[in-house]
Amino acid sequence: MERSAQQARQLDSAPAGGASPFAAFGLPGFNGPGPAPAPEPRPILELEGEEYEDELDGLGDWVDDFLLPVYGAEVTTAAPWCARWQEHDGVVAWLHALWLAYQQHKDPEAGLAGMFVWHRDFLIHAMAAVRAPGGPLSACMTSPDRPTHRLLPGPPPSARTQETASAQAAEPEPDEPSGPVS
Repeated sequence: MERSAQQARQLDSAPAGGASPFAAFGLPGFNGPGPAPAPEPRPILELEGEEYEDELDGLGDWVDDFLLPVYGAEVTTAAPWCARWQEHDGVVAWLHALWLAYQQHKDPEAGLAGMFVWHRDFLIHAMAAVRAPGGPLSACMTSPDRPTHRLLPGPPPSARTQETASAQAAEPEPDEPSGPVS
């Protein structure tokens, strides 16, 4: 009887309106609002302005303080590096994706094998792509004694892009009259 009276007091003391009647018992509400979902991660190259700079700062800290000291290996012609890697968009994109995967796989919800999966499925592949002899850093430092930096030019725009640009250049401006003015 005492337990029933205690439960009745807990129900009576439960906050009204919106709050779960089960909160007094330490239980989540049924069909009520759950925890707010985590924000969806966005690829860094889709960010702009201060949002991009903040994300790049966080990425830079992770790369400089964790990734390179642990997994940086020696710089050679087979594994080039660049001290100014932040200027290489392709490298930034790869390393950002690797960082997001790291954050996901070190989370306790990833389980005991989370970090193994990160090493196997993400780290090895990303570092091989970034540091490949013909990769995005191939024109940069290939020896620690000769620090160099050079951005390689990308491929030219496609014919479709060039045709669109030409067509837009040929169209008259909306504020300009298209014929002789009398």
